[in-house]
Amino acid sequence: MIFSGVRGVGKTTIARIMAKALNCHNQDEAPCDHCPSCQAIVAGNAMDLHEIDGASNRGIQEIRDLKENIRFMPAQERFKVVIIDEVHMLTTEAFNALLKTLEEPPEHVFFMFATTEIHKVPVTILSRCQRYELKRIPFKRLHEFFASIAEREGVTISQPALDIIAGEADGSVRDGLSLLDQIFSFGGETVTEEDLRLVLGLVDRRLFAKITASLLAADLPAALSLLNETYSQGMDLKRFAQGLLFFCRALLISKTSKAPAEILDISDQELALVTELAGHYSLESLGSVFTLMLKGVEEMQYAAHPRMVLEILFVKLVQVGSIVPVTALISRLDALLAGHPEQLPAPAARESSPEGLPPVNVTSRPASPSPEKTQPPITVEASQPARPKPTPPVNPAAATPPPPTSDSRPPAQKATIPNPAATMIAANAPKTQENNSPTPPAVAKADVAPPPPNTAPARPDPLSTRDVQRDWDTFISHVHERKPWMSGTLAQADQVKEEAGALVIFYDDPSICHMLQGTDHLKLLTELAQDFFQKGLVVRIIARGEGAGETLGQPQEERRALSNDPRVQIALEVLGGQITGIRTGPQSR
Repeated sequence: MIFSGVRGVGKTTIARIMAKALNCHNQDEAPCDHCPSCQAIVAGNAMDLHEIDGASNRGIQEIRDLKENIRFMPAQERFKVVIIDEVHMLTTEAFNALLKTLEEPPEHVFFMFATTEIHKVPVTILSRCQRYELKRIPFKRLHEFFASIAEREGVTISQPALDIIAGEADGSVRDGLSLLDQIFSFGGETVTEEDLRLVLGLVDRRLFAKITASLLAADLPAALSLLNETYSQGMDLKRFAQGLLFFCRALLISKTSKAPAEILDISDQELALVTELAGHYSLESLGSVFTLMLKGVEEMQYAAHPRMVLEILFVKLVQVGSIVPVTALISRLDALLAGHPEQLPAPAARESSPEGLPPVNVTSRPASPSPEKTQPPITVEASQPARPKPTPPVNPAAATPPPPTSDSRPPAQKATIPNPAATMIAANAPKTQENNSPTPPAVAKADVAPPPPNTAPARPDPLSTRDVQRDWDTFISHVHERKPWMSGTLAQADQVKEEAGALVIFYDDPSICHMLQGTDHLKLLTELAQDFFQKGLVVRIIARGEGAGETLGQPQEERRALSNDPRVQIALEVLGGQITGIRTGPQSR
């Protein structure tokens, strides 16, 4: 027989009970615990019961001695019982030596194995054993068992303290009994939660709830204050992070499962607290919190400063509460593209915690009060492969609008995106007619029909008012978001100006702009300039002092050439770093 399961669930104890049942003199279904055989096993001096620690006696020689011993008949009882604890620790040679005996065991011998890692036992051994998988002890049974022990010992222990001990036992009776033994020796006749924190260093589960609620409510100062309080009490932060991770898992399971009590091994009070807290947040927010917490705990395992890792993790977690579902964003985009901004769904308010949180302020362009006003232009990134077809230009000669006709199309088909080119042509149409018409100006003005009532003056585009000189620093920041090394090169320019539809950038040192003059980089810079200034600019790079490249032997020029080396710039871009120093002396070489 082989018994497997987590530590402290009774594998070796069950093996001893089976040994008593095999040799009990009363031959009942259960051992009587009164006959000489049962009492000898309980006292630990049974001659025909051999208990072997597989971790200490794991070699082939110990197995040979065991095989030699079991050849003889039992001394007092009917059967010899061999119990090997942690049998997975035996070597491969020891397992091979034991294999033949297990295949054809003597009739007077029973083998009983116990292991916590059954996957390490060879398949040839498992195929010759009866397997019994022992499950973890449920939380409620542990709670009741520890409460009965405290009652028999005459110790008064609070229910929250029992909840903490049963939770820390994690399904293991032996671990829970060890904790009880320690706290009984310290607390005397009364045990409280404070005693647990002082003696065992355990954390109250309600502290995890407070910290998680603060993080979801974006209250970073409160979360850091609770973390500092926990750290000052001497709590191991890695163990604390593990407990916080399991609490986030409980939140996620209570949000998704219909019967969370069957999955979570927690008390009824904690389950109610978890369910109430999870009800105030969406599944996306709780899933993001659990994912970030899982990554942070993994980083803490190998971090030299776990507290700093945990603090940075808290900074990331406070930003999770304002997540907007993708479906809400898509519905808003569909309504905007359909030309009905007045039908945009209201932005989702920030999820509130039990204490109540302010709603999320979603910044959006104000909707037009009526469909007659011009809609705000839609900006399309230059990198998109597909562009909307431009509206055909308006014919200036068509001065009189056509009479209104009934149209049965839905409003979504009537709405069109305004064309800036058509708006400019329509604005200049009266001047063209006035200059080209042979009639007097008064007659020409009288012949021109007034503009349609549903047109409004075009709004000036704020992007078209950008100036190269004034907005150069802003343009560098715009480039830095896409190409950090390119923005550093642009920042070293000696002069910039706009001249005849071209963006001219001057450099005194050709080595600075050498990489920028590449065909691909110049093309990308042109696209970024046209996108930012909203003009058809052509970028020109002009370098003065072409002979500067010949004096690279000087220290200053050598340092500058090293900082602008293409390999250094690529490393800065890939690693996201910056140059903090350049060493060109003989020692550095």
